[in-house]
Amino acid sequence: MSKLYIVPTPIGNLEDMTFRAIKVLKVADLILAEDTRTSGKLLKHFEITTPMQSHHMHNEHKMIDRVIQKLRGGETIAMISDAGTPAISDPGFLLTRACVEQKIIVECLPGATAFVPALVNSGLPNDKFVFEGFLPVKKGRQTRLKILAEESRTMIFYESPHKLVKTLGNFVAYFGAERHVSVSRELSKLYEETIRGTAEEVTQHFENKPPKGEIVIIVAGKK
Repeated sequence: MSKLYIVPTPIGNLEDMTFRAIKVLKVADLILAEDTRTSGKLLKHFEITTPMQSHHMHNEHKMIDRVIQKLRGGETIAMISDAGTPAISDPGFLLTRACVEQKIIVECLPGATAFVPALVNSGLPNDKFVFEGFLPVKKGRQTRLKILAEESRTMIFYESPHKLVKTLGNFVAYFGAERHVSVSRELSKLYEETIRGTAEEVTQHFENKPPKGEIVIIVAGKK
């Protein structure tokens, strides 16, 4: 029976790849990859020779019907992103939804995703939390920040290095300088670090030491 597998890949350390993920990628008829160049290195490392096809945010709308046809034809397809779990701030949702609507089996393997270790590392309450991903760049950003200023659950954000200081400054302005924040970067990699403190303290830290790498921000909810 045809099936779409959602396969998480390491966010940094290749040893975080699961045995099951390797097996699925080896037996699949096709792998949909966000960036075939990035994924090509991963597949080569694990000696996976399954054919790849590009599937990213710029072409996924056009790809869906074609992929559904392949699945209906009996093929087994695996989807991977550049790092972590597809559909979490990465392509994957649209195809998954289409498969569900077409009653095609979808199976997501457990595995790496950046926000879980960042949340646990933060030391902030993790019994209840809300995942916000990337904030709007321009339109709707202030409105979203005003709404989140009243959020009582721990909040999780993704951010790029060159926008981190600006976003932390927004948190100072909208959430207050004393709101507790934790910033994790380069998770599972050689230079992994987590900086914790008030929004003001963490902002000052990264103003003095510009960050590099993939970043997850954890923000305490309003008390």
